[in-house]
Amino acid sequence: MTGNPNGTPHESDHPIGRRTVLIASGATAATLAVGATAAVTAPTAEQQPDTAPVAAAAVCTLTKEMTEGPYYLDGQYVRADITEGKAGIPLKLTLTVVDDDTCVPLSNALVEIWHADALGEYSGFVGSNGHSEPDSGTFLRGGVLTNSSGVASLTTIYPGWYRGRCIHIHIKVHTNVTLTSDGSFTGGQELHTGQLFFSETITTAVAAVSPYSTNTVTRTTLAQDSIYDDGGAASGLVTLTALGSSTSSGYAGTLTLGVES
Repeated sequence: MTGNPNGTPHESDHPIGRRTVLIASGATAATLAVGATAAVTAPTAEQQPDTAPVAAAAVCTLTKEMTEGPYYLDGQYVRADITEGKAGIPLKLTLTVVDDDTCVPLSNALVEIWHADALGEYSGFVGSNGHSEPDSGTFLRGGVLTNSSGVASLTTIYPGWYRGRCIHIHIKVHTNVTLTSDGSFTGGQELHTGQLFFSETITTAVAAVSPYSTNTVTRTTLAQDSIYDDGGAASGLVTLTALGSSTSSGYAGTLTLGVES
């Protein structure tokens, strides 16, 4: 693995593929739009709403594959709320998975996400962006099964940023996984590995709010990012809707992911 001059690994140095990183604590228990439930237990397909978001209608464009990046951890929890009490602006994602050829929704597909906290730190790798904080090895990581309409709903916080990358969320779509008694999953096939991106206008407003404003690392914009290609929804650009009258109230994010099934 190569790195940048500051010692942080480049995402482009890591091709798509699964890998396992063991956390010293042994706590390794463990692309699309949101209208999440706050349940911490693993939601079943029947427990999620059966109505697909409007954004999913007749959309079957293949969503671009993007690098997995250096911060993936195998075996994360199957859960709708991945925040673990992390401070930040609420983000409720509603992600709809469809076959890119037929537009048919894919049910019982596991949609897994992971991203940095407000200070740009990933669980399992805290310190990589220059901040010292508790590391559970699992915060801001997890996934849920899609319902019969292909919808996965997840609750998280608006991601922070780290050196050299714009704000983003990593995502994988798996099929035929086996849920385990410890709340995780095993097996299955990966259909998609990509990233979710966010409006620069909204990100600028978020960056001015605490705790994001305490992240002193220079922020890379969408236009400056080496991975986002200005391809809009097909490249993972999420549609954001305000949840209230202020930035701190948070956002709902929606996206339809067209995958090769």
